[in-house]
Amino acid sequence: MYLSESEGAKFWLSVLTDLKNRGLQDMLIACIDGLKGFPEAIAAIFPKTEIQTCVVHQIRNSLRYIAEKDKKAFMADLKPVYQAINKEQGYENLISRDEKWGKKYPVPVQSWYNNWENLSTFFKYDAHIRRVIYTTNAVEGFHRQVRKVTKTKGAFTSDNALLKLVYLVVQNISEKWTMPMHNWSLTLSQLYIMFDDRIADHLNNA
Repeated sequence: MYLSESEGAKFWLSVLTDLKNRGLQDMLIACIDGLKGFPEAIAAIFPKTEIQTCVVHQIRNSLRYIAEKDKKAFMADLKPVYQAINKEQGYENLISRDEKWGKKYPVPVQSWYNNWENLSTFFKYDAHIRRVIYTTNAVEGFHRQVRKVTKTKGAFTSDNALLKLVYLVVQNISEKWTMPMHNWSLTLSQLYIMFDDRIADHLNNA
């Protein structure tokens, strides 16, 4: 877990560099939020990594530009885009949503076009794998549990005091991580086919 006073592409570049220096040789898939410059930072350190922009973040960012009275309908119309059978159908559904909403809300609709390549990465995987990689909700849930504890403590005497509390919280949270990923053996088999030589190298070096 990395801590910083501010979050940006430069910060994440330093994190990725640190991970590589500590022995991380490769990343298969990186699911990220919509931070500008984050995909470029990943590509600079791990150029083979597939980027998946979090669909939930994309939806939230889109809704910032939508009038309250249209949000429910707009969200309903987005579902066929990210719940499509494949990338091609998703893009066709995006075009049809553009025809309905594009003139009224050009900024959020254009954002889906601009980010489509990274938003649609998950379509190449099976349904149960898609649920794992198309959103950063699992990571955000972890952060939410950390914030729940740190916010109730008020001011900290030092950064080290905060770090100690976060460490204890993480230890407590990790004790509940007992459930294995559903169908992990099937998932690993599919990933092995997708990334055969890269996964084989990791398993051989493990």
